[in-house]
Amino acid sequence: MNIIKIVTTILLMLAATFAMAQTKNEKIKVSGNCGMCAKKIETAAKDAGATKATWDKKTKVLSVTYDAAKTTNDGIQKKVASVGYDTEKYTADMEVYKNLHECCQYDNKR
Repeated sequence: MNIIKIVTTILLMLAATFAMAQTKNEKIKVSGNCGMCAKKIETAAKDAGATKATWDKKTKVLSVTYDAAKTTNDGIQKKVASVGYDTEKYTADMEVYKNLHECCQYDNKR
């Protein structure tokens, strides 16, 4: 009988652990122009904790997959903006934007 309780307890603990690890798939609008932009945007998203990041230069949409226990959509957007690319919520610092390669300088909001 004790073995059944122990096994049940372990299974419940494992189930709770797996339930907490929530993978999210989201799309974020990000300004940019070219393949170099894609590389920098995707790298920034991954540096912020995304497990997958793909930016489409036609739609200007970054598709990300991440573990919600490790990062957030907000954190990913902040990191992308920190490397010079405006997102839905954050505007890149003008000095960082000006240091982007000439072909990467998209029409920004300012």
